[in-house]
Amino acid sequence: MIAKVIQIGNSKGIRIPNQILKEMNIENQIELIISDKKDEIILKPLHKVRGGWNDSFKKMKSASEDKLIIDDSLDLNDWEW
Repeated sequence: MIAKVIQIGNSKGIRIPNQILKEMNIENQIELIISDKKDEIILKPLHKVRGGWNDSFKKMKSASEDKLIIDDSLDLNDWEW
């Protein structure tokens, strides 16, 4: 795909079609990577760490699937690290 560089205020930018943004799950922010040779710019979607976990935990609780896997009585002070 070839994109035209356009003036945006005092900066320049490119327009990315909305369909591509949706397919790549790009919302408000991206990671911008500039190659060592400075001949490539890579745009990567920026995902929130643990995004959606809160909803998943709520579903697990309502289905009674939120049991502890490791016994809570495990005493980590007795271990040699």
